[in-house]
Amino acid sequence: MSTSTTPGSPGRPQPSDVAPEERPPRRNARYTPVDADGPLPHQMVAAVPRIRADPLAFLASVQARHGDLAAFPMPRLPVVLVSSPTAARRVLVDNHRGWSKRTAQYGALSAVTGSGLLTSDGEVWRERRRTAQPAFHPRGLESVADESVAAARRMRAAWPTWGGVVDVDAGGLQATLEVVGRTLFGADVAQDGERLVTAVLEALEVVVGRVRTPLPAWLPTPARRRLRRAVQELDEASAALVARRRARGTSPDDEDLLALLLRAVDAGDLAPHGLRDELVTMVIAGHETVASALTWTLHLLAGNPSAQARVAEELDEVLGGPDDRGGRSPAWGDLRSLVRTRAAVEESLRLFPPAWVVSRRALAEDVLDGVTVPAGTTAVISPWLLHRRPELFPEPEAYRPERFEVGLDRAARAAYLPFGAGPRLCIGRDFALVETTLLVAELLRGSTVRPAPGERVHVDALVTMRPRGGLRLRVDPR
Repeated sequence: MSTSTTPGSPGRPQPSDVAPEERPPRRNARYTPVDADGPLPHQMVAAVPRIRADPLAFLASVQARHGDLAAFPMPRLPVVLVSSPTAARRVLVDNHRGWSKRTAQYGALSAVTGSGLLTSDGEVWRERRRTAQPAFHPRGLESVADESVAAARRMRAAWPTWGGVVDVDAGGLQATLEVVGRTLFGADVAQDGERLVTAVLEALEVVVGRVRTPLPAWLPTPARRRLRRAVQELDEASAALVARRRARGTSPDDEDLLALLLRAVDAGDLAPHGLRDELVTMVIAGHETVASALTWTLHLLAGNPSAQARVAEELDEVLGGPDDRGGRSPAWGDLRSLVRTRAAVEESLRLFPPAWVVSRRALAEDVLDGVTVPAGTTAVISPWLLHRRPELFPEPEAYRPERFEVGLDRAARAAYLPFGAGPRLCIGRDFALVETTLLVAELLRGSTVRPAPGERVHVDALVTMRPRGGLRLRVDPR
């Protein structure tokens, strides 16, 4: 797909801007109880191939045609596309207790993750969050920094000495798996990495297909058999990791995630299957999403030589440049000085938010931008759309890291949701930013990246935004 699709005009009159008696009759009134414009049933049927091929472009077209609150034609289970920052904030922050994660999106994901932090809700989520929180305390981020730099050094060591083409997506997946394994699980999962990653990707591919083409649960399709095999592989890989950690032992002072979960199991506060669910969740959330952020940051810098030059200049100033010029690797204490490098990552997350869509289900009637939505309504919120509002992000399709060097204004910051918002803000946000910033710094302090000759990049909007078939860049020593 093309990444140049731009959503429609945020200045279009919205439902709350016009008095009800002045509005023309809604063509979709018989198909939804939500008083908002939206596509008709025949239009949705005609759009199915497009939804499957390019869901981002479909969402952008719905917003462009129907406005910031668009109702899909589902009368018994209303679904609305929420594209305004105020309505998104209402769902995720101001009335977060009134909206749950019991949606088709998270229901499908739970077939892989079980009731882990990513998909759980209510008291289960609160208990899991309390158990896992110490593993993400700021005092643990220094070890994240150390492991991120070490993983980047191993990744860069595999790059050609005199220039050549590498798949940075494959390298990033391996590097981020190593960081997750060594910091959250207190073990090197690289030995099981290929097995684990293959099972995760296989399972997630089936999950995405189930969401886009729902079929009866009893139907024994090949995809369902693939999912069962992939989940079984995940179960076995997780059990092997736990067994190794049990054999190695833990101490009361260990505060990595796996140690915390094992103590919760031993205390009877967490069922063994809950440990497996959190393990799989963190491999997905802490590995796939960070790998996505790294890949797209390198891709965008490769396509913007001036932005890459500014990052290189900063790395020379802070770190002294490549090893052969007396430079050194970055460390935890350098993060405050790596302003341009972090801005390059944050702008990448604006254009390619790993979680490109999130959903919530109304537990009771609510009001979004002046429109009443009944209990049971599913709100679909796309950070990919919110991050492209031109009144908040001028030249929204352009890669401009300097936005984050000077800092976003309050309105833009409220609409910037690469890690979600409110109490359900991603528990690993700081972990991910530290890791990605230092991975980029170590990779680029001695190398230059640029697009590979003839390479065409296609974006697959799956559970995260992934480059179809990998992403190859030419790397040269700097």
